[in-house]
Amino acid sequence: MAKPTRKPSLPLLGEAATQLRSRPGRRRDSAQPNLPLDPMPARIEPCLALLKPRPPKGPQWTYEVKWDGYRLAVHIEPSGVRILTRGGHDWTERFPAILAEARRLPVSTAILDGEAVVLDSQGRSDFGMLQQSLGGRGGKRTSRDSIFMAFDLLYFDGHDLTGTELSARRHLLEGLVPAGSEDAIRLSEEVDADGEQLLRVACEHGLEGIIAKDRNSPYRSGRLGDWVKIKCVQSDGFAIIGYEKSTASFGGIGRLLLAARQGNELIYVGGVGTGFNERSASELREQMDTLIIAKSAVDTGRKRNAVFIEPKLVAEIEYRAWTHDGKLRHASYKGLREAADQASVYEVP
Repeated sequence: MAKPTRKPSLPLLGEAATQLRSRPGRRRDSAQPNLPLDPMPARIEPCLALLKPRPPKGPQWTYEVKWDGYRLAVHIEPSGVRILTRGGHDWTERFPAILAEARRLPVSTAILDGEAVVLDSQGRSDFGMLQQSLGGRGGKRTSRDSIFMAFDLLYFDGHDLTGTELSARRHLLEGLVPAGSEDAIRLSEEVDADGEQLLRVACEHGLEGIIAKDRNSPYRSGRLGDWVKIKCVQSDGFAIIGYEKSTASFGGIGRLLLAARQGNELIYVGGVGTGFNERSASELREQMDTLIIAKSAVDTGRKRNAVFIEPKLVAEIEYRAWTHDGKLRHASYKGLREAADQASVYEVP
C-alpha cells in the first residue's frame, strides 16, 4: 500500500506575511574551550534518612521501599570501577556481580548511590542473608548473591549532580538503569502512592518500611531531613556489653546484654535472646570471647552467670517498643554491623 503524500509544512510567517529567517551565527572558534567538566570526587558522604513515626505529606514527597542491606557508592571511572562502603572502605572485590554489571553500564563516568542487598524467595531484602553471603561480620568472602538497588545518581559523564534537584537526578538515573531490570544493578523504583497507604502495604508484605524523599532537594550529606525513613518495625544498632551463658542455647548464648548511648555514656537497655541460629551464634560467641573483661563497662544491675565484654561490637536489633523503665520489648537479633558500614549505636533521646 502506497504511503500518502506528505504535505510540506508551512513556513513560519511574520506579521507582514514574509517568511522569517534566522540570522547566520558566527562560526565557532576551534580554540574556544568546551563546557568545563567537574572533577570527579574521590568520595561523597552519603545523604542519610531521618527516622520519623509517620510519612510526611505534601506534593513534594516521593516514596521508595526501604532496603535492608549495606549502603554503597559505585564509582565508574575510565580507570575502572570502585565500590565504596558508607564509611569509605573499598569493597570492590567483595561484590563481583555488581562490579561486572557496573562495567557494562553505558556511561564513561558516574557515581551511583544505593544499597547492596540479598533478596529472599519473596523478593524482600534480608540483612541476615546478606551477612552470611559475605562470611559474617569481619568475614572476607565475596558475595555473588548480592544485587545493588540504585536510588540516586551523584555524578554523570563529567558533571557533578549533587546541586541538582532529586527529580532531575532520578530522570538521568532511570535512563542509565532502566526499571524492571533483573541484572545485578537494579533501579529502586519510585512508588506513586499515598504515604500512609504505602506504609501499610509495605508492612503487610513484611518489608522493613519506606523512604520519603523531597523531590526538589539537592543531594546533601548527613541526616538533614531531605530524606525520611518510616519503619514497620523498629530496628537500630546497640552495643553488646556481654552475654548470659546457657547450655541449652546456640553458641551457649542465653541472652545478649545491650547498651544504648546517652550523651557521652552507654546505658543498659536490656537484652535479646532470640534471632540466632547455630551459625550466627557460633560466630558471635567466637568474636565476643576475644573481648572479655572482668567487670561490665555499663551498670547492668546484678546478673547471674554473665560474661562481660568490651563494647566494641554493634548488633542490629529489631524490636517493637520500649518498656516504661527504658528496656527493649520483643527484641530479636538480626546480625552484627560492620565497622565499614559506620555502625552507629542508638542514642536515647
